[in-house]
Amino acid sequence: MKIQTCTWTSEALQGLQLDNTNQAPILDADQAQPMSPELDVWDAWPLADPSGNPVTWQDGELWFALAVARSDDPEQRHHLARIHHFHRTGDKFRHVGETMPEEISPGAREWSGSARLDNGIVTLFFTATGQKGDPQLSYEQRLFATKTEWQDEENPFAAWSTPTEIFTADGEIYRPADENEGVPGKIKAFRDPSHYRDRDGRDYVLFTGSSAGKPSTHDGLIGLAAAQEGGGYWLNHPLVEATQVNNELERPHIVEFGDALYLFWSTQRGVFAPGIAAPTGLYGATAKTLEGPWTLLNKTGLVVANPVERPTQAYSWWVLPDLTVASFVDYWGPEDPSVPELQSRRARFGGTFAPFLQLAIDGARTTLVKN
Repeated sequence: MKIQTCTWTSEALQGLQLDNTNQAPILDADQAQPMSPELDVWDAWPLADPSGNPVTWQDGELWFALAVARSDDPEQRHHLARIHHFHRTGDKFRHVGETMPEEISPGAREWSGSARLDNGIVTLFFTATGQKGDPQLSYEQRLFATKTEWQDEENPFAAWSTPTEIFTADGEIYRPADENEGVPGKIKAFRDPSHYRDRDGRDYVLFTGSSAGKPSTHDGLIGLAAAQEGGGYWLNHPLVEATQVNNELERPHIVEFGDALYLFWSTQRGVFAPGIAAPTGLYGATAKTLEGPWTLLNKTGLVVANPVERPTQAYSWWVLPDLTVASFVDYWGPEDPSVPELQSRRARFGGTFAPFLQLAIDGARTTLVKN
């Protein structure tokens, strides 16, 4: 299968405008209250069937998210992240527990992924970050999967299998993410595995990557790997490349709607190349088939932006097949220069599930549905 890679250009982004079709509503203090007084929560995804539809569990749904104990500095969460699971009923989430035993986790911490239920088996795809026992923090990222039997009861999982690395960066198309030092937004990526099964039953994994062929400070990719009949995955060319435009096309995933595919990803304003003024938001492209050609949604790629007044209020959007959109409450409140920085970060950080949004789609045009 030959992929017709979509090139995201600075020229496309020059036409970007924020209006009532793409700006999320401003969150108020009540909507930013933590779902748990003990946890900061971010980067959520559902347990889904192979078509991407959330699985019914306990009169609701089962969701996963990254979580850590709440601390004075919410920025430290990236260095301690573990996958937890939650019970969703309507707009409410209840913490159930930490998902994998720490002793079988292959990294120093866990970053985002996806989860599939197929014929009674749950497969959890995730990012292992750093090496267990590392004497210092590192940003190495590897892609793993683990399986368990589904138990449709209060404890939904049997014992998890030993996680296996599903594929590695080839160094030709995709750059290995093996940096020992860095800061969020500037590190290279090989993370966020997202399962996709096409209409013919073929399995793929999308992921956030960085270019090995065109390396630069801004060389983000959305990668693709195809499952092979004999086991393992084959790395294909990227679905999207953003060389000289953006460093991180995070948490890519595909939704089938109508007769088309819709590819979505999240990115932040601070990881665009200098001179590009684009907001933190949900972006996307559409195609009739996985091979492409892919067309940017709304001509620019922008689907949902944080409101101008609250440019960092939410992040990490995940679109469901019914076009509802999950995210988490990030730095939602206005900055107060009279408050010390650390205290301000804690006061402004939500660390909880954000209210769901609703999209409408017409071909390559999307609209944010307002209540």
